Amino acid sequence: MKPFAVIAVLSLALSACATTGRLDDAQKLALYSAHAGPPVNDMLLFGGLNGWTALGDRALAVWTRPSEAYLLKLRGSCQGLDFASAIGITSQGSRVSRAFDKVLVRDPTGLPQVPCFIDTIQKLDVKALKASEQELRQAQLQEREAAAAPAR
Repeated sequence: MKPFAVIAVLSLALSACATTGRLDDAQKLALYSAHAGPPVNDMLLFGGLNGWTALGDRALAVWTRPSEAYLLKLRGSCQGLDFASAIGITSQGSRVSRAFDKVLVRDPTGLPQVPCFIDTIQKLDVKALKASEQELRQAQLQEREAAAAPAR
């Protein structure tokens, strides 16, 4: 990851935080994309997901272990992803392949969902992502403290 790209993403995210206090889906996707490696054809998934984060209705981050995560971009809009309480991912054995496997949104009503095909898989630099998220939280705290401080 180039330092300039990270700085640009952080600047964009900070400007968003100043007005809303949190990042919207597009800004979260930009932050995760800034810490994603090149596209790969597949990823290993042993025993299930360790966690996941929706990044709008066309992308999500999935953790296969606490220190290993992937950015999955989908072929199109994935109905219900942005507010789902649970997901599943198809695989062949323990291998999830782009273009063949799908994200399955678990609908709490029990209605069937259309599978969402995975278009790209990119490994995330989890350490750098966590560091950037920490920098954003620190900047938000400093902005709140500055706004709450009495004028002199």
